[in-house]
Amino acid sequence: MILIIVFIFLIFNFYMTTKQRYEHIIEWFSINMPVAETELHHSNPFELLIAVILSAQCTDKRVNMITPKLFHDFPTPEALAATSPEVVFEYIRSVSYPNNKSKHLVGMAHKLISDFNGVVPDDVDELQKLPGVGRKTANVIASIVYNKPAMAVDTHVFRVSERIGLTTNSKNPLQTEKELVKHIPPELIPKAHHWLILHGRYVCVARKPKCSECGIKDWCRYYTQAIKI
Repeated sequence: MILIIVFIFLIFNFYMTTKQRYEHIIEWFSINMPVAETELHHSNPFELLIAVILSAQCTDKRVNMITPKLFHDFPTPEALAATSPEVVFEYIRSVSYPNNKSKHLVGMAHKLISDFNGVVPDDVDELQKLPGVGRKTANVIASIVYNKPAMAVDTHVFRVSERIGLTTNSKNPLQTEKELVKHIPPELIPKAHHWLILHGRYVCVARKPKCSECGIKDWCRYYTQAIKI
């Protein structure tokens, strides 16, 4: 009986279309994770921008440990621009690449003042003109702050999307971004970004995914292949 159930499951998953996979996974997350937000602590767009720059190749937990004092002492772009990378370094020395990030933060503050009147822009291309802001960071800001349909692809999103079958043979984050945006309704993209990040952080972990705890395994390409083995 068990073999028959497994066989039926494999047949179902094998013939599932990409559209059906997206529909099932989106429905599950919509029901089971209706609220999905960033775990970076912030109280305004400027603070979030700082936190996201610091989070590159670093954990949110570590960033949240060092930002309270940084935010307190440099609450505005003007305050941050008035200091030096050497001073900022002492606040962020425990994150990854503190030398580069301290320079980026001060440079970002100067650019915000000179080009954007101290206001964090809402356009992805404009955001990428700021030091330390790549496409992923720009998409994070655009989606969280301005609720724009911008899909930020970090290591979790890249890995999870390919593993569960939302993308196929993506070579880089931009390919993954384009594929996800093509299939996910625009109004859900800001939330879907967090669905995939949180799923990758706590369930579909890199080395040993927790398939027994996974609510979307019935539609997961990786799980189907694991059963075959």
